[in-house]
Amino acid sequence: MGKMSGKTILLFVLVFICYVILGAILPFVKQPEVTEETKENFDAAQFYGMEYIGERAAVIPDNGDALKERIRLISHARERIILSTFQFSADESGKDMLAALQAAAERGVKVSILTDGMPGLISMEGNSYFYALSVTENVEIRLYNPVNLLTPWKLMGRLHDKYLIVDETAYIVGGRNTYDYFLGDGPGYKNYDWDVLVYCERGEADSLNRLEEYYENIWNQPECRDFHGKTLTGKLPGVKNAKEKLRERYADMQEEHPDWFESCDYETVTKPVKEIRLITNPTSVKAKEPLVYYEMTQLMKNAKEEVCFHTPYILCNDWMLEQLSEICGQVENVTMMTNSVANNGNPFGTMDYAENKGDILDTGVNILEYDGGISYHGKCFTIDDDLVGIGSFNWDMRSTYMDTEMMLVINSEELNADMKREMEHYEAQSLTVIDENISLAPEGMMPQEISWKKALQIKLLQIFGGWARFLM
Repeated sequence: MGKMSGKTILLFVLVFICYVILGAILPFVKQPEVTEETKENFDAAQFYGMEYIGERAAVIPDNGDALKERIRLISHARERIILSTFQFSADESGKDMLAALQAAAERGVKVSILTDGMPGLISMEGNSYFYALSVTENVEIRLYNPVNLLTPWKLMGRLHDKYLIVDETAYIVGGRNTYDYFLGDGPGYKNYDWDVLVYCERGEADSLNRLEEYYENIWNQPECRDFHGKTLTGKLPGVKNAKEKLRERYADMQEEHPDWFESCDYETVTKPVKEIRLITNPTSVKAKEPLVYYEMTQLMKNAKEEVCFHTPYILCNDWMLEQLSEICGQVENVTMMTNSVANNGNPFGTMDYAENKGDILDTGVNILEYDGGISYHGKCFTIDDDLVGIGSFNWDMRSTYMDTEMMLVINSEELNADMKREMEHYEAQSLTVIDENISLAPEGMMPQEISWKKALQIKLLQIFGGWARFLM
């Protein structure tokens, strides 16, 4: 009887595992197409303006400056702070952010934090620092689509947006998560990425208002759940201790980095813009119409002379490659920069690029492979000399069909020139792809060697994981 009972339990476990795996995968096998309504409503002219508006922008290319500008904005907030991030961890830069947010709440600023449920489970649950912030007066934390194995059809839909809104003053949009890989200049593993800071002068905040409307739409969805809150959690000794440590950390930051807290003349450090538009995917956890990819590539097709885009990795289906082919067929100079196989920190992106580089080259795009030694995570583009795009969107099927994503598109010749200059720093450390097997390094630069471990990893993923590329 005991053996039968054990077999029954094992069978139940196996059935449940199959239920979770199939339930998570099957909803995304069929990828939605762009609707005729979307095609009819798209108008590239909306992304261009005739004269400067009351908003200005600046690129934030450096991880250290990215942390500094976040702390500066938070420290000067008077009414409200909104932070949306895919991943938030209580490492060094994460604790700096937690300390600044707690200090803002304790002086009466309303703080709302929205993060994804998957990394929320991994990084935030059981962590006293996040509990300390969650029980602070004026703080609300919500998780988008918390993990629930009983509803596996929701598991794959993740929140990938990253932005910070402060009062009616300014906001930051980009690709940086909230932890050490992306913020600060401390030691250890890093990812390079981009942000754009938008300053709303003279009380004119049209693009900020649109971003806040997008945030409220997600915040109020039934898929979002509160992260603990004002419960007995706050009475736990470890949580009280963490709260005090965050207060001490904030005081230490003010002493060690006084420049982080100084007022900034944003009108001096930003550039004038003519138009700002936010491109976003649908916000449900279901398979999504590929809105960001469609609108972004439509803009590129309207380029007069030049398109350049950066992406950490590229995993495309046939339709996505067709759009890229059309861009290359209509625009004289189209360049993509992505990580080289040796430099890429994403094993699935590495595997797919190694396998499908030839198909990408067949579109006609000029490929540069960043080989600078630190994995590049940047998601940006420039079109001609007047459009800039920065945001969270990777050129892969996950960003196209599965996750919430955003790209902020800015019409500004001045910002475009700044962006190109910063992008060129990476492009100067890139290999030029000649064909599927040959990439040339700049003079004086030696390409990285692919280790045997990485080569084996690529081969194994191609054999056992290639079928799942539509999930990556």
